[in-house]
Amino acid sequence: MSINLDDILRGKHTVALSGHIRPDGDCVGSCMGMYLYLTEVYPELQVDVYLEKIPQPHNIIEKTDVIRHQIPEDMSYDLFICLDCGDKARLGFSGQLFENAKHTVCIDHHVSNRAFADENDIVPDASSTSELVYRLLDYDKISRACAEALYMGIAHDTGIFQYTCTAPETMEAAAALMRKGIDFNKILEKTYYEKTYVQNQILGKALLESWLILDGKCIVSAVSRKEMEFFNAEVSDMEGIVSQLRQTAGVEVAMFLYELETRFYRVSLRSKDYVDVSRVARYFGGGGHVKAAGLSMRGTEHDVINNVSGQIALQIEASSESKMI
Repeated sequence: MSINLDDILRGKHTVALSGHIRPDGDCVGSCMGMYLYLTEVYPELQVDVYLEKIPQPHNIIEKTDVIRHQIPEDMSYDLFICLDCGDKARLGFSGQLFENAKHTVCIDHHVSNRAFADENDIVPDASSTSELVYRLLDYDKISRACAEALYMGIAHDTGIFQYTCTAPETMEAAAALMRKGIDFNKILEKTYYEKTYVQNQILGKALLESWLILDGKCIVSAVSRKEMEFFNAEVSDMEGIVSQLRQTAGVEVAMFLYELETRFYRVSLRSKDYVDVSRVARYFGGGGHVKAAGLSMRGTEHDVINNVSGQIALQIEASSESKMI
């Protein structure tokens, strides 16, 4: 269901914005793009952004220093806009504000989203939530700073416009944002391509110690909590590893898992052609997109890999059987 920004803001005085836990480029881009637009176009509104700590390179976007990482006591809002979050539970600490808000709106592109807000704009075929936000805004009122945030979000969730979610409309949106005078090369270099020494170290470890399963159709790599501590790596340093694994020739699915706490793993999945990794993730209580999804699971590293690969194998086998018919 499409929404109208003026309609949802009518009669509102306070607005909270938030996205999913462990915010990525699209989450930060859509939240900050919406924040910058609202504060510039509707100065009478009180607008606050709530997110967990964002990756340091994303601070290239203006006003990220205003992001709140905890909720002030007794805080409530007229409107809560949830961006790039497919499940209320994935709001994390800001979920309390969602529950207390007088009205809630969700703007998202995860196929696993079950429309949990009062009003929902869920478009699974969209490249990114940032593209959906772009469509909601009055182009003439989009500032350069807002355009930079939205461009970053679109670029990140399309893998710099190479994933199949990139539609002609996506490229047109990116071009329109570029016309606002943004330094798109700097955005891509600083937030997507450039890696810290620690990130390169952990990526090298993940690639060197990866292995193939399911007759070479799936590549797997894992990083333990102890290894993260050894490299002095944070959760944000895991970004992009699974996408690099996915580029392996002959592989259909990439699985990367890292230990958040003892025997509790975050699993990232990426696929190329025919495996719907969102189905795999949903089976274990996760979610995401057809070719990019994630989940969390308790157990040993061996248990997690066996359980997840079992569901991947079912789709690979089904695809092989259909080709034989």
